[in-house]
Amino acid sequence: MQQQDMSESSSGLTTSSQKFCKSYSSCCSILSDSRTVPLVLSQNRGINRQNFDSGLPSPLPSDCFKYVSWCDIEEHDVQGNLLHCPRVREGPSEEELFFRGEHTLKRGKKATDTEKWQKKLQENWEDCAELNLSFQDLGDLYQVGNFKRILQRLIRVEKLWLVDNSLTDLSAIRLPRCRELNVNKNHFTSFKQLPRVPQIQHLSLAENNIMTLSGISDFRHTPLESLVLKRNPCEFQERYRQLVFSSLPNLKMLDGIPKLPEDCSSPDIRGFFKMCTIL
Repeated sequence: MQQQDMSESSSGLTTSSQKFCKSYSSCCSILSDSRTVPLVLSQNRGINRQNFDSGLPSPLPSDCFKYVSWCDIEEHDVQGNLLHCPRVREGPSEEELFFRGEHTLKRGKKATDTEKWQKKLQENWEDCAELNLSFQDLGDLYQVGNFKRILQRLIRVEKLWLVDNSLTDLSAIRLPRCRELNVNKNHFTSFKQLPRVPQIQHLSLAENNIMTLSGISDFRHTPLESLVLKRNPCEFQERYRQLVFSSLPNLKMLDGIPKLPEDCSSPDIRGFFKMCTIL
């Protein structure tokens, strides 16, 4: 009994390999040179070609798939709203790959309008309710641009994680239904650089570079209940907790600590004379 070949994508999808047969064979032919170098079976279920000059194995045939996004894989109907932690980092352009001498399965011809529309329907970011786009390794401007393009389409997302993406400014992004936003370990320096989130309830900004509390009052008319500002320079500001709670009357928890009676006092000038500063 014959078993149908299956291929697993980087997004965790298992799809039929009928469409991959020709592409896979072409990749093998690129790497194959049986006249001079023998094939070696790799422990990672792939075929390696040993390079006697460097002592290192050549790339696996699957190496040509490394810049292929999940929505470019054929014969599956999985849409973006079904993926909770997809890899959306844009790969290099065709010109860049050509100069590098890399062989991939990216299309050489320019996509038609129909193909672009079909890809947009396949991504279906508009219907995402919960999404984790952390650790995307956005090292180039075109990758950041593609990332922001996806964020602009998240009109129904309610929970969003954008941890450790080296983000600096998302002020042009609006997330109308977002209730929980985690942007820890980025490069924000001000509350003004955050996306507009009118329905936000839980906001985590730990390990950024927010210097002052200027702009925090923009969240005054939101239902914000929990805020995390740990390991930001503004955390060391005098009467830090009183200033935050006075700016955000709906806030119930700051840095994981519930609102305390002493946090309700007004941060007026008289308080500074009652404090003991130890140098």
